[in-house]
Order: sequence, then C-alpha cells, then structure tokens
Amino acid sequence: MKAELSRIIEMAWEDRTPFDAIDKLYGLKQGDVQKLMRKNLSRRAFRSWRERVRGRKTKHVSRRHSCVSRICCPSQYKP
Repeated sequence: MKAELSRIIEMAWEDRTPFDAIDKLYGLKQGDVQKLMRKNLSRRAFRSWRERVRGRKTKHVSRRHSCVSRICCPSQYKP
C-alpha cells in the first residue's frame, strides 16, 4: 500500500501524467487525488503542487491537443 501511495503521489507531481491515468490505474478522480495530496504532503508542498497543476493542459486529457492520443509515456512505468 505504501508503494502504491508513493506511486500515486509521483504520478500527481509529473507534469505529463493526466489525472485520467491515475483514475484508470487506481480509481481516483481528480478530487480524490487532491485530498490524498493534501493529507500526505506538507502544507507548503501541497500549495506548491496545486499552483503547478492548476490550469496545466497536460494534466487533463480533454484539454490536450488532439494529436496526443496516449495517456502516459511508454517508458514511464518502471519494471
């Protein structure tokens, strides 16, 4: 469980990993990810993360350019 939590936090910090990928892999919607981040990060780190992802097109599949059809980089997942 701790490794899974760590991976979710890592994916949430990654600029190019959309919330849809986290939902697909772990069943967590954007609001759930925000709650998880708020609970597991320091206040300062959470604020920094929120500023970083706010309005970022790459974190939302529906806002991405239509030529990007994948939800993650093929080399993203480590064996």
